Amino acid sequence: MTRIESVKNKIKLLTKLNKIYITFAVGITTAAGYVLKSQDFDTNMLWTVLGIFILACSSSVVNHIQESNTDALMKRTKKRPIPSGQISRSTAWWIAAIEFIAGSLILFVFSGWLALVLGLTAYVWYNLIYTNLKKVTALAVIPGSVIGAIPPLVGWVAAGGSLLETNAVIIALFFFIWQIPHFWMLALQFAQDYRKAGFPALTDLFSTEQINRQIFVLIILTAFTASILAFSELITSQISEVMILALSIGLIIQFSRLLRQEGKLILKIHFRAINYYVLMVVILLCIDHMI
Repeated sequence: MTRIESVKNKIKLLTKLNKIYITFAVGITTAAGYVLKSQDFDTNMLWTVLGIFILACSSSVVNHIQESNTDALMKRTKKRPIPSGQISRSTAWWIAAIEFIAGSLILFVFSGWLALVLGLTAYVWYNLIYTNLKKVTALAVIPGSVIGAIPPLVGWVAAGGSLLETNAVIIALFFFIWQIPHFWMLALQFAQDYRKAGFPALTDLFSTEQINRQIFVLIILTAFTASILAFSELITSQISEVMILALSIGLIIQFSRLLRQEGKLILKIHFRAINYYVLMVVILLCIDHMI
């Protein structure tokens, strides 16, 4: 193996260990909260996004360590860095510690103490509360979704906003609600895998039909909350308003088919649909002031 190939493999390993797709999304939602409050892209926003991104990477590494034994039992996760033996737990702990210190310092210096407190709250909630709660109940994703609602609030307060503002609550509510159907669709796809690892399965509590109905209701709530955001004073462009409303209506129509169809292929289609929907809404929220 050449030196370049070795470096590429190490980078690839770090991206997996840091759950880069998830942590990148955390950075994007942080940016959305910042821009919605400041109506601007500036250097402070970049530091805030970098700080919460690195802190989220640390949290992800700790989660890899915490769940390495159960990950080894599931087909979906057994090739992750630690259970596959690509990296040791001790090395992972060092990476997590360095990222934790770096992310915390950046947030404190450039974004303020409240942004840091929120970031650390998400860290603790994910690694100490949600990760352990998953072993107890299949409904852990409901309190666990608080984690996804925090990053946009980090951006909001870093831009000078208050957590007591109504708009901050609506933003947090949107990012809280959408995660529940997102993870419940995963729970339906990988129910057998979860049982194999000893995790409670959602299908042990509800039938597939009941879960599909619950997902549809949550999709309506997600679309409704996004529509409230679209017609709040946070959005200044009529183009953004119309596009978010159109996307929301389209999402509801798309998920209405879930009530009539079942199967893993259908779930994958709807899983991508909710993810793309949220991505498009976040992009519109970020660029609205430029339209």
